[in-house]
Amino acid sequence: MKKVLVVDDEPAIVTLLEYNLKQANFEVASATNGVDALSMAEHGTFDIVLLDLMLPEMSGEQVLKQLRMDRNDTPVILLTAKDTEFDKVFGLEMGADDYIPKPFSPREVIARINAVLRRYEKSAATSTPAKADQDIEVAGPFKIDHKKYRVSAHSKNLKLTPKEFELMQYLAGHENQVLSRDQLLAGVWGFDYSGQSRMVDIQIAHLREKIEPDPKTPKYLKTVRGFGYEFSTGDDDAE
Repeated sequence: MKKVLVVDDEPAIVTLLEYNLKQANFEVASATNGVDALSMAEHGTFDIVLLDLMLPEMSGEQVLKQLRMDRNDTPVILLTAKDTEFDKVFGLEMGADDYIPKPFSPREVIARINAVLRRYEKSAATSTPAKADQDIEVAGPFKIDHKKYRVSAHSKNLKLTPKEFELMQYLAGHENQVLSRDQLLAGVWGFDYSGQSRMVDIQIAHLREKIEPDPKTPKYLKTVRGFGYEFSTGDDDAE
């Protein structure tokens, strides 16, 4: 039985979700503030977290950020009244797996939960064990430590966010390949989040700020107009 952590400070919403999730054969635990939610998520074992952004004591954004900083990869679906493009992109950039604006129907929430869980199960089933065992990967001046989640350039550690690390990891694994925004969405975020290609552009820009000598004239992470992006550390990468 899959276990869900429901986090919301509105009792009516918690009660509604708890009832419907139990009817759908999920085991459910709940929290009404960010501090309790973070503690439960870090010390408990959950298959997925439903997380409201507007929480007392600690915001949902802070909870999500801390979970990802602690390398807790439990799937997270954001529940929030915020529904602007910026809020969606911001939440997904921080490492959320999906986004459901309020008001929502319990049936929609359950469908989204099942979809995210299927993606995670598929990803785990298709992952390459040999790659996981390769702790250190070298790409040009970059050294990627897959075990410690660190990237260094010229022996200097780069301060990457969890999502920036995942993007760098994916790009290095596909060096000298032109990748479309949809491919990057599927490969880094784990699913095709239709209409959110801008999120890829934002993360590429952030990553360039940290890995490029001159972000305005990329040497390693270049734009291929009309197609997407290419990561290359070869000698012939000057534009």
